[in-house]
Amino acid sequence: MLISTKGRYALRVMIDLAEHQAEGFIPLKVIAERQEISEKYLESIIKLLVKARLLNGVRGKGGGYQLTKAPEQYTVGSILRLTEDSMAPVSCLESGADACPRAAVCRTLPLWQGLDKVINDYLDNITLADLMHRDPDGYDYVI
Repeated sequence: MLISTKGRYALRVMIDLAEHQAEGFIPLKVIAERQEISEKYLESIIKLLVKARLLNGVRGKGGGYQLTKAPEQYTVGSILRLTEDSMAPVSCLESGADACPRAAVCRTLPLWQGLDKVINDYLDNITLADLMHRDPDGYDYVI
């Protein structure tokens, strides 16, 4: 599993908006400047997040984007599943994959299923709020 630039940038945008939620709607240009991401590329990511109702968007003067929920209610897993084609460690575990004819005798299938579970459980237990609050003695998440 390799997380794409789109996935990493989506997380950065969501964290940025979470950290600045008291400011109301944040213009795309401001987010792009703070995160050093091209506005054009950011537009496609924001569109995806708005369509999934993770963000609200308002056009015009005073417009911009803001979270629809509290940072504690967004998991890294839910954000990455929007941007990534697949989070599965192997193709046979991808959503909609054809049944593998060797599944019944595959010695490694339980390994991949376990890894898939660990990845999803881990990402589903980290929230935007967790990423906002770095503990100097704890984990320092790098995206």
